Amino acid sequence: MAKSLYETLGISESADTSEIKKAYKKLAKKYHPDLNKTKEGEEKFKEINGAYEVLSDPSKKSKYDQFGDSMFGGQNFHDFSQSQSHHGGADLNDILNSMFAGGGGFGGSGFGGGGFGGMGGGFGGQASMNLDIEAKLNINFNTAILGGKESVSINNESFSVKIPKGTHNKDKLRIKGKGKSANGETGDLYLVIYINASYEYSRDGDDLEKTINISLKDALFGEKVAIQTLHKEVKLKLPQNTKQSQKFRIKGLGSENRKSKQLGDLYVRVNILLPKLEDFDDEFKELLKKNLP
Repeated sequence: MAKSLYETLGISESADTSEIKKAYKKLAKKYHPDLNKTKEGEEKFKEINGAYEVLSDPSKKSKYDQFGDSMFGGQNFHDFSQSQSHHGGADLNDILNSMFAGGGGFGGSGFGGGGFGGMGGGFGGQASMNLDIEAKLNINFNTAILGGKESVSINNESFSVKIPKGTHNKDKLRIKGKGKSANGETGDLYLVIYINASYEYSRDGDDLEKTINISLKDALFGEKVAIQTLHKEVKLKLPQNTKQSQKFRIKGLGSENRKSKQLGDLYVRVNILLPKLEDFDDEFKELLKKNLP
């Protein structure tokens, strides 16, 4: 029965705890990223840590001694480690901890009689592994509100994903069948959404807010002003004597609620642009100076 973990550390299968630790320290020093900055060195360092993670733990070592490289689907540990690295996703040590977890067997499923936890035709080593992948996806603010499509590249494959209307920061999107593959099974891809800030809008739940500039004349005398929203252009009727930073509600032009499908509201805050005094003639300046409170 092949047991390549021992080969990774360069020790015999009869090595005791002190020999395992000594071999690990020697190799870890040689391939540590601070001393060996090559890509190969980095991958070797991960393999060494993974091997030590198993062989330094009596419970994990006992399981490995019983089943050997069958736990890695028949691959040697180097090839297994490389395959996990190329697929991305979880850390190698996390994968090993998942494989060796549980009191009676892999992933806590246990072994029964001559079979492996009722898995049927034998044990492929990765059956109890989590084949799902989690990744981050940055999208712009408008796409989060209006929905759309984004291109994603995972495992050397590029494809587009649909972004639902009303997506919030750190929402998770599940893309079926785009995770890691092992033993004829494929996991899912979970995209954690991060929304880029908007220079134009702020967001509170399903409500949006934006600031528009208006003239002093429109603020004093009232006027209909055109506002371009994310959904369409609308006209807002300003009352006479509109105040600086006064806020107006436009119903139903916010973000869609993904559960209720109801639209939030848009709040428009006004910023009054004051004219420059030098733009007026002397006569009008005197008139203002005389009549303004």
